[in-house]
Amino acid sequence: MIIVHDTFVCKPGNASKMAKLFKETMSGDKNVVNVMTDMTGRYNKVIMVSQYKDLTAYEKSFEAYSNPTPEMKKSMEKMKNYHEMYQEGWREIYKVW
Repeated sequence: MIIVHDTFVCKPGNASKMAKLFKETMSGDKNVVNVMTDMTGRYNKVIMVSQYKDLTAYEKSFEAYSNPTPEMKKSMEKMKNYHEMYQEGWREIYKVW
């Protein structure tokens, strides 16, 4: 199993907004298992956690965006300005043993 953490350090006042946006727009994605905000440590951090059977499944999940369904297009429209909500971001991919 592969677990992916997409981490975003939001501009002040945007972490909760971004978490709610992810929760709403990713609700139809069976791979997204959690949207988390920090309670200690670095502030304004949002982490979206997803899991996949393997790296091939992870790569295939991106193929759907090249031919999006009407539902995906609706979510993509809601997400179009999310880049303005954060300062930096990164992705970590873990193999579960």
